[in-house]
Amino acid sequence: MRIVTKTGDTGTTALLFNRRVSKSHPRVEACGSVDELNAALGIARASAKHSLVTEHLLAIQKDLIVLMGEIATLPEDLSRLAKAGFSVITPESTKKLDDLVTQLEAQNIAPKDWALPGGTVNSAALDFARTTCRRAQRRICALKEANEIQNPEILVYLNRLSGTLWLLARWVEAQK
Repeated sequence: MRIVTKTGDTGTTALLFNRRVSKSHPRVEACGSVDELNAALGIARASAKHSLVTEHLLAIQKDLIVLMGEIATLPEDLSRLAKAGFSVITPESTKKLDDLVTQLEAQNIAPKDWALPGGTVNSAALDFARTTCRRAQRRICALKEANEIQNPEILVYLNRLSGTLWLLARWVEAQK
């Protein structure tokens, strides 16, 4: 498989199933935002000192690969995605985040005032990932409003993820 194909030299890129669109297409913006989120989570995972953080972030990164595949598929190709054996984001994906949120909230770690990012390198990376998640959420919300996203669980998942990342950042700061 070649990485440098030169097929994007004219300003287009490929979605799944060989559909070409402009690199400025809102779907490409959404995919790029989720890709940035995944990279930000990689930084957070690499800087983490606690297995609770690394294990959950790795699972989330794998979920984001699934999510990117789903949003890189045009609505008319969604049946092809399923036939090809690709997964999609499900309520079970979100439930894993809900379970982590429950675990973190039980530790009563939320600050009484605004949280200021930068308490530790890892918590700052988690806060950066959270803000990147919010941008991805906005991009995908725009696609949903244009009837370009069929699975409502994608927005639920990203909304839950941003809150989870905020809580993880606070948890990391409490471990000092």
